[in-house]
Amino acid sequence: MIQRIQSVFLALVTLLSLLLFTGSFLNFTEPTGSFIKIAFAGIMRQTAGLELLIIQPAYTYSALVLLIPLISLVTIFFYRNRKFQMLFVIALIIVILSLIIVSVVYYSLILETYGAPLKPGFMMLIPLCMLIFSALAYRSIKKDDEIVKSYDRLR
Repeated sequence: MIQRIQSVFLALVTLLSLLLFTGSFLNFTEPTGSFIKIAFAGIMRQTAGLELLIIQPAYTYSALVLLIPLISLVTIFFYRNRKFQMLFVIALIIVILSLIIVSVVYYSLILETYGAPLKPGFMMLIPLCMLIFSALAYRSIKKDDEIVKSYDRLR
């Protein structure tokens, strides 16, 4: 049954993760007036003349951003096998936690190297929302599994 609530949660994770492809995830402002951004393409610096340069590619961040929608979409279509679905959601939670850890590492790297403070934005909340929706999906899958097991005991 693809219309279960965990499918909605996993679809929300997919949509939120697609937002990470579009814009900059973390924004920093340097004392010189230029901006540093962490985006899917890597760590970029935008100078006052609006010239955008890639300082460093962020391969780990890009790989994790690619894995999240892939795993969540695959998980939606494992609705007939709840054990695999729970396993994939656990893997999804681990990947999202890895994304959060990589983001903190990049944050500390930019803060240490460039001395640029973080400029808060709503994109920073996306991994946390994805983590919450993944946990809710896991809880819903587990609840469905317990319901099916209780029906099997009644037969």
